[in-house]
Amino acid sequence: MKILLIEDNAELMQNILRYLSNEGIRCETAQTLYEAEDKLLGYAYDCILLDLMLPDGNGLTILQVINNLNPRPNVLIISAKDSLDDKLEGLDLGADDYLPKPFHLAELLARVKALYRRSKLGGKDELNFNEITIEHQNLLVTIYEKPVELTKKEFDLLVFFITNKNRVLGKQAIAQHLWGDYTDDLANFDFVYQHIKNLRKKICAAGGRDYLTTVYGIGYKFDENAL
Repeated sequence: MKILLIEDNAELMQNILRYLSNEGIRCETAQTLYEAEDKLLGYAYDCILLDLMLPDGNGLTILQVINNLNPRPNVLIISAKDSLDDKLEGLDLGADDYLPKPFHLAELLARVKALYRRSKLGGKDELNFNEITIEHQNLLVTIYEKPVELTKKEFDLLVFFITNKNRVLGKQAIAQHLWGDYTDDLANFDFVYQHIKNLRKKICAAGGRDYLTTVYGIGYKFDENAL
């Protein structure tokens, strides 16, 4: 899971970043609306954590940008502005949930996971695709009910492919999803090929079908109709 935290309080931002990172969640940050919009237009996220009181304006103004994204990320508003009007306006503009400050980080994590389950996994902790079963809580992958040992990157890559099955994903999009926006400084994305090669090898070795196809000059696709 990849999150963008839009929050100008440096101490809270670091606390959330540290907590989510320890839970295995990739989290990037923005402290202004300008910085947030720049990242939203350049990178894909599963969830946005949105503060309303930002130095350059009301966080609600960024919701229009978020609503136009495809795929659209979930939005969890986190703000000290906890009046009923603020909450209703945020939900009316497209936010998925609202968590007033102060809050426990464990509750924040629970809300984020609930949104992810609802939007990506059909409300379940388990993701099933033909012979492949993914248990998010345990970071466990099984093929025909037999465990397959994957690295964390391979696990995230498999989830990314299955939740975007039949869509062509470019190397840059895959790299940004797995490693974040620092990939802008890389000369190439050859390492993406190596991770995909390893994932394909492990799936096939466990008896699974080879769903990963190369779209030459563009990227890769997890094709559910692969033979």
